Amino acid sequence: LWQHVLPPFPILTEDSVPGSLKNLYTGLFNILNSKLSSSQSDPALKLAAILLTVYGSDWILAENAETRRKFLALIVNLACVEVRICLEDPGLGITCSKPDVITACYSIIEFAMMVCSVGEKICFTVAESNQLVRIMEEAFGAVIYSLKQVTENKLQDPFLFASVRILGVWMAEETAALKQEICDVLPFLIHYARTLFECPAKLDDLSSQVEGLALVDRSETTAWTKDALRFLLPGFCHLSAEDEPRRILISHGFHVLLLRYFTQQWEVFISSPNAPYDAEMSLRTACGIFLNLVVTEPEMIRQEECFSSLLSLLMESLQSLLCSQHHLILAANFTTLGLMMSRILADTPVLQGTAVSRGFFRGAIHFLSKAHVTQLEEAEERTQIVVSERYQEAWDQISELWFLGMQAFASCVPLLPWLPQSVVESDWLKDIFDLLNRASPVTVELDFITSLQYVLVELAKNSKHCRDIMLLNDCEEKANLYGMAGLEQCLCQLEPPHPLRMVTTPRFLK
Repeated sequence: LWQHVLPPFPILTEDSVPGSLKNLYTGLFNILNSKLSSSQSDPALKLAAILLTVYGSDWILAENAETRRKFLALIVNLACVEVRICLEDPGLGITCSKPDVITACYSIIEFAMMVCSVGEKICFTVAESNQLVRIMEEAFGAVIYSLKQVTENKLQDPFLFASVRILGVWMAEETAALKQEICDVLPFLIHYARTLFECPAKLDDLSSQVEGLALVDRSETTAWTKDALRFLLPGFCHLSAEDEPRRILISHGFHVLLLRYFTQQWEVFISSPNAPYDAEMSLRTACGIFLNLVVTEPEMIRQEECFSSLLSLLMESLQSLLCSQHHLILAANFTTLGLMMSRILADTPVLQGTAVSRGFFRGAIHFLSKAHVTQLEEAEERTQIVVSERYQEAWDQISELWFLGMQAFASCVPLLPWLPQSVVESDWLKDIFDLLNRASPVTVELDFITSLQYVLVELAKNSKHCRDIMLLNDCEEKANLYGMAGLEQCLCQLEPPHPLRMVTTPRFLK
């Protein structure tokens, strides 16, 4: 109904706000600042949630910034109190008596988290933001309490889905608070996500039920029904970097579930002419979780068969991603994760110089080698090494993956005897020396030089062919010029000694 009553959503300005929104603000301000019964406050909270969902904070037309902040803080406070009242009742568990109201409160809380974390047109002071976070923390304590009361026969409750979803948002944004409580509820969250993933047919009627609770359009609510993992993955990514929650994730087989989900999302991603954004984001986040496991649990990577399957999938899929400008971030994730896993699984059959493995490393070399170009700095008449145009837009999101990928590639060189020849065939060494020949050494960043040195040292140590190419390109001189002491020392040690010259004693003329 609200879609037909409220004015359409343009970009609102102070001069273009419809009169109906001004009236709504005035009415809600008066209502929510009064002592009310639940029959009066519940509709007001639901309306406030809808307005925040549709218009952000544009409809809060207070006379000054402080009043706007205080009114939004009041709405959030009331929403958090309502959540606690309804969910902390030990007799109710997850069977909330007012699911539509609490779902509206969840929407308000989610908006508040966004304002506190990334800012919005209303910017809370640090003190106000900290106070709101504490209040929201109490509300999420109630959400966690209610989730721990859930029995198996309640897993299809649509309100349960809404509660899991909002907790997933909290875990993604707030990593320090409620750590132990989150660890306690992790086994349930994994079980719930697995249930929805494995039994979607049993949950077909959940779509219409969730739609009845949602403040969004039908297309998005349909996506809710079978994909709780999409909302949990960002929080799980943070947790997988910490020892205790990671142990819980592993002990409950989350890595196996994640691989199945990853495979499914990849199939969704490649089956559509326009790859779904949600599927791509899920794949990126899953790569982050797998990367945390690779870094922290290498022995498990060696032992669990599912990781060999994951590596095969990454190797088979990378080339298709590199063909598209639009999926560079996902390609960076696939490349770096594949390289990091290859260090650990170098003895597996897929890495024994097979066509798939050679194709993957050709793709990895392409990704790593095309990230930088030279550019003339006209003001100072010198040439510097910069991020290439194709990579610039995504560099903030992929730079760490690129540097980690360079280290991982270097680590693979001594483990895969066929890899140096792939480097030679790709002309990557030539490209590196072209960059170094053109650039002014003082303009080149140290972390870039360090990354190059990782790769060049391993290639020099493990391949005579690569070493010969380096020497032909005056690599020792370049190493000295760019401060690559490790490479310079390596080349000096590996360079064959000069043959001894025969010293002849001159004959004295008689």
